[in-house]
Amino acid sequence: MTVSAPTAGPTVHVAAAGSALPGAPVDNASLAASLGVNEEWIDHFIGTRTRHFARDLATGEVRWSLADLCAEAASQAMECAGTDPADIEFIVLGTATPDHLMPATVNEVADRLGLDQLPTYQLQSGCAGAVQALALAHTFISSGTHRTGLAIGGDVCTKHLDLRRDLSSAAPGDLVNCVLFGDGAGAAVIGADPGERPVVLRRTLNRCTGLGRSPGQIIDWFGLADRHDQRQALTEDYKAIESSVPAMAVEILWELLDELGWSADDLDFLLPPQLSGRMTRLITERLGLPNAREISCVADTGNNGNALPFLQLQQLMKEIAAGQKALAVAVESSKWIKAGFALEGL
Repeated sequence: MTVSAPTAGPTVHVAAAGSALPGAPVDNASLAASLGVNEEWIDHFIGTRTRHFARDLATGEVRWSLADLCAEAASQAMECAGTDPADIEFIVLGTATPDHLMPATVNEVADRLGLDQLPTYQLQSGCAGAVQALALAHTFISSGTHRTGLAIGGDVCTKHLDLRRDLSSAAPGDLVNCVLFGDGAGAAVIGADPGERPVVLRRTLNRCTGLGRSPGQIIDWFGLADRHDQRQALTEDYKAIESSVPAMAVEILWELLDELGWSADDLDFLLPPQLSGRMTRLITERLGLPNAREISCVADTGNNGNALPFLQLQQLMKEIAAGQKALAVAVESSKWIKAGFALEGL
C-alpha cells in the first residue's frame, strides 16, 4: 500500500515544524565569482536567487554537519510545539547525504537532542525521503504504537561538490549541480494530540515508478578502492528531469485528490516540487490550480533535498486556517519516485 488509508486509530496531527539553514545566504553574484561562471546564466537557467552552504565557500571548511542542522531543526520544532523532549517516542530521518555510513546520522541527532532508549529510523532517499519520514510517522501514530515523534529531513549536498575548482569551461550538465543545490534541514513534531493550531496529516503517498528506466540522478560513494576514480560524485540527467517531473507532478496531484475525494477547487494551498526557481514555476503552471496559494522556498534556499518539504510545511503552518486544505507534491528523479502528502486545518 503506497497511499496511507483511513484508519480507526488516532488522528495524526502536525503539531509544529522547524528548520535550519547554515550560514548567511549566498547570492548568485558571489557564487558566480567563486566558480568563474556567468551570473546571468544562473539567474535565467536555474532561477534560484540564494542558497545556504554548510561549507565555507572561500576555504572549503565544513562548518555544519547534517546532524548539526537536523538537531537544530528538531529542537525548533519541539519548542514551537511546546513538546518536552521526554515525550518524543521515535525519530525518523530521511536523507540522501548522511554524515557517515555508520553510525547512522539519525542516532547522532538523537544524541544531540539528549534522547535515548527510543527507536530511530534512517531512510536513504532523495527528495522523497522527507515524505517517507512523514509516512512512517503517520503509520506509528495512526496505529496507536506511539503518540508523539519527530519526522526529519535534511541534506548537505555540498559535501559532494568541489566549489573551489574553476568551472568556466565546464559542461552544463556538470555546472548545473554546483549552482542548483544548497544545504539545510527541517523537522516536524507528529502526534496524536492536536497543537494550538490543529493541522491533520490526511494522506501520504510514496511510490517508486522507475522500472526499466535509467536513473535521473546518481550520488556515488567512494571507498578506499575507488577514491581516486575520476568520475563525478554527483551526476544527473537534467533534460530527463525537466521532461519527466512536470508530468509526474500532475499524476501525483490527481492521484491524491482522487484518494481523498477532494476536487481541485477544494485546495487552498499547493506545495509544489522544489527543484529550482525556474522549474518550480513551470511545474506550478502545469498543475493549473489558480485558486490554491503556492508555498515555495527553493528560490531563496536552493535545492536542499529532503529539507524542502519541511521548509514548505513550516511556512504553511503559519498560514493554514480551520477548514483549509493543502496538498504537497514531491518527485525524486533518482529512480523516479512519486511522493506527496495532504493536510487539513481543523
